[in-house]
Amino acid sequence: MGQQAESFLISFNRIEKWLRQKLGNPRNMGFSEMVRHLSRRKDLPVRSHSEDLLQMAQLRNAIVHDQVAEGFVIAEPNQWTVDRIQQIENELLEPEKVLPRFKKHVTGFEISMPITEILKTIAAKKHSQFPLYSKGKFEGLITLRALGYWFARESLKGEIKLEGRTARELIISDGKKTNYRFVSADTTIAEIETLFHSDGDDGMLEAILITQDADPNGNLLGIIRPRDIYTQSEKS
Repeated sequence: MGQQAESFLISFNRIEKWLRQKLGNPRNMGFSEMVRHLSRRKDLPVRSHSEDLLQMAQLRNAIVHDQVAEGFVIAEPNQWTVDRIQQIENELLEPEKVLPRFKKHVTGFEISMPITEILKTIAAKKHSQFPLYSKGKFEGLITLRALGYWFARESLKGEIKLEGRTARELIISDGKKTNYRFVSADTTIAEIETLFHSDGDDGMLEAILITQDADPNGNLLGIIRPRDIYTQSEKS
């Protein structure tokens, strides 16, 4: 058996063991059936690799069961196939986490901050998300969409006067609220993609905030917008 076949089988066997563990070590379930079952799991990156894995299962069978002589296999994987299965192995067994890719400094704002200061910050720094806190306690997230809705609603009352008005008023309890989620630092990219693709009761997520343990009152380690994850996916 050639070196490429050996390398292929090593990765294949590791993937098979991982699939079996994810399914609770079933006794009577073959590789292809396990792939099909786990492809339904939205929290695992199996679906995007399922077609390749099913094809590779046929190649594995040819290598293991169709040897024409001792040490000689009828199907020797090419380098692309070996590289591909090793890539899949890495993405399944060691999936990428939200950090460090989305690690960034995120500025928090006091809920007592004047709305005029928020508008100045938008103009000067082009911020689009404003995590609001009250003495370290997370109170809510304001986005440009929520800000626009607030201005539209206020305009119906007449002239909008901003003097003396604070960010607290931007957290709308009876209208368009910002839809966000907190996740921990060890959340996988696959889980983030699932969250953005799954519409909740309040519609599609506008932002995902990262803290060490998904604690809203913890230090913000990063923030992910839908366009961040989709842009990254298009580049990869």
